[in-house]
Amino acid sequence: MPEGDPPLTLRDLDQIPVSRLRGVGDKKDAALAGSEIRTVLDLLTRYPRRHLDRTREASIGDLQPGEEATVVGEVRSSRTRQLRGRRTLTEVVIGDGGHQLRLTFFNQRWREKQLTSGMSVLVHGKCDTFQGQRQMTGPIVDLVGDQTGRIIAVYPQSEKSGLLTKDLTRFVEEAIARCRPRGLDDPVPDGVLDRFDFVDRAAAVFGIHQPESMAEVAEARRRLVFDELLRVQLELVRRKRRIERETTGIAHEIAGELTDRFLARLPFPLTGAQQRAIGEIGADLELTRPMHRLLQGDVGSGKTLVAVHALLTAVQGGYQGALMAPTEVLAEQHHAGVTVMLGDLSVPDP
Repeated sequence: MPEGDPPLTLRDLDQIPVSRLRGVGDKKDAALAGSEIRTVLDLLTRYPRRHLDRTREASIGDLQPGEEATVVGEVRSSRTRQLRGRRTLTEVVIGDGGHQLRLTFFNQRWREKQLTSGMSVLVHGKCDTFQGQRQMTGPIVDLVGDQTGRIIAVYPQSEKSGLLTKDLTRFVEEAIARCRPRGLDDPVPDGVLDRFDFVDRAAAVFGIHQPESMAEVAEARRRLVFDELLRVQLELVRRKRRIERETTGIAHEIAGELTDRFLARLPFPLTGAQQRAIGEIGADLELTRPMHRLLQGDVGSGKTLVAVHALLTAVQGGYQGALMAPTEVLAEQHHAGVTVMLGDLSVPDP
């Protein structure tokens, strides 16, 4: 790529079809499309489902009966035999040096073709023994190819689509190699990154796929989770702004005798936080745009009081208000509490 090109944005990545990556022919392109991976953005945001730390993986010789474990081994043999009632049993033997582990699969004849001699596989399951030999029945199997790194990224894969971890790893490596020279644009300001100790977007995306350590995985995941939550919040703000632009609400008169009498009959003075919440809600109620607010507070902090004050603001202007609760029990509790709070407070019939 020419020097001086700006960092790639997510929109840029979404414009690059995966078919432009080396090794993606027509067959793999169709398989990727079947898994909803059509662009480089789709590929780089198809995150690993887990990571295997090869410095902590179990060896076959260390497996104990009844233990769940993940091991990596080389396929040594595979065969399928017919059982009664048209059932089949496929037995695959893997090894890691001087020890062997038998994998058994019922009615999965295709495993014999999938797991061929010399192939490196990652296996997760519960170990038991049969005829004095360690075995796992129906384990999760991932084809990891010839990856030799300390941390192996394991991707969601499907026999139906024909996409395996080793395929996705190869395509992701190619995509990252093409992206590295320009890097990835990061819309989050440096001040925010520093404040929350986040890595930048490029470090997060590249690190989740090609980590050097599990600590790097954790840092990458933390940043990517933040990005996802940030996108959700931005979309909610966008929708709120659109509703405010397109919808006309009622401009209420916040000063009135009813709310004054309500506050005067309270057996305690308002706290500073209660006064501030009432003031902010009142400022919104004076506007013609609809109000959308989330009132948050500890138990007993006066949230119901603030809500009732807002309802009375509407009532004293000749409008109505409703306090809704998610359950009948909570609705009854609110009714009892608000009834006591209002006491003999009343308004004349219209």
